[in-house]
Amino acid sequence: MPAIVVIGGQWGDEGKGRVVDFHSQYCSVIARYSAGNNAGHTIINERGKFALHLVPAGIFRSDKTCVIGNGVVIDPAKLLDEIDMLTSRGVSISNLLISQHAHVIMPWHPIIDRAEETLKGDLAIGTTGTGTGPAFHDKVARIGIRMADLLDGDSFRWKLKNTLEYKNKVLTSLYGLPPLEYQPILDTYLAYGEKLRPYVTDTLTFVQEADARGEMILLEGAQGVLLDLDTGTYPYVTSSVPASVAAGGAIGIGLGPTSISRVVGVYKSYQTRVGNGPMPTEITSGGDMEMLREGLGGAAGTAEYGTTTGRARRVGWFDSVLAKYTARSNGVTSVALTRLDSLSAFESIKICVAYEIGDQRVTTLPATLTDAARAKPIYEELPGWQQDVTHVRHLADLPPEARQYVHRIQDLMGVPVDMISVGPERHQAIVTRDIFGGAIQS
Repeated sequence: MPAIVVIGGQWGDEGKGRVVDFHSQYCSVIARYSAGNNAGHTIINERGKFALHLVPAGIFRSDKTCVIGNGVVIDPAKLLDEIDMLTSRGVSISNLLISQHAHVIMPWHPIIDRAEETLKGDLAIGTTGTGTGPAFHDKVARIGIRMADLLDGDSFRWKLKNTLEYKNKVLTSLYGLPPLEYQPILDTYLAYGEKLRPYVTDTLTFVQEADARGEMILLEGAQGVLLDLDTGTYPYVTSSVPASVAAGGAIGIGLGPTSISRVVGVYKSYQTRVGNGPMPTEITSGGDMEMLREGLGGAAGTAEYGTTTGRARRVGWFDSVLAKYTARSNGVTSVALTRLDSLSAFESIKICVAYEIGDQRVTTLPATLTDAARAKPIYEELPGWQQDVTHVRHLADLPPEARQYVHRIQDLMGVPVDMISVGPERHQAIVTRDIFGGAIQS
């Protein structure tokens, strides 16, 4: 059976977690392949509400194997806290595997992350301050520490000694900060390694053998395509290597690209963004902004605040220019449209179909920040439905205006909308086409 990648088609926070949680019922392996605890997925199921930052969203299905892949950077303290949270609430983590090749967030990484943002001033990206970016920097610079090192005392001592000497020079000389001490870090991280030892393994071989047996594998992305280093709104992008792009799924888990045959793109029914950078359809004030941010038209618990940071998300209307761009660049074969219920209170709803830059009409993502800042959205306005849709489970039962909105997005993107989320809970979904087999629901 082919592997399926679930990606975020916007700037993250699209609701990938609930989509992965829903589709994981059909899979044997659910694997997180990118980013770190700077990303978060919110899951609501029969056990309650959970905020996950590193553990794959399939963890609630005890008959599935959940893998944290080599493309993820891991803060051991945060991961252990997440494991403790899950076990304290009755969720088994005996089905969790962690790649021995995954890199580790060390104590200097969050410090450098925050100091770098301060040093940049107006050029600050607006990172989460978790140290994820600096950890990926060290990975690329070939001075990173991996999970396998934490399990090998001699290797870790040698790497820590040499790396810390270098990092202390950076902290003191560049940022004017005090140096870090070797022994406390050594003791703390060796202890982390022992606690995580039962889960750390050769996940590359595990996933490759599952693929060879024909098992269905679901690859769970984090963040969003528009935060990708190459195809996103550079420089306001993530440092993840690979980032939340479909091609990164193979790299970040250890599969060949031919193992992936389907890509599910998750898109919010409007647009949100956390951090700095261009967002052409952003609504910066007024009642529409308040309604979207506070989720006043949708189900309870759908307010737009970051899972990881708690920061208020920037909000705006659905941008079909960007949606089509990310769908094409990732080979999206199926769209999951989330938060449709959050639009239920609006009399009318806008969709951006193009930009106006100077005297030109543009239907592609501007390459420079200057053009992105000048881009004025050209909107189509559709009637709202002003009805509660959280109880709807079939497309035919949606109000006609809601179906019109979904169909218009589908037409503009050129990709079928196969799943529509009408609430945050697992069962609050309309599935119009089974991506694993093909049965059509009316």
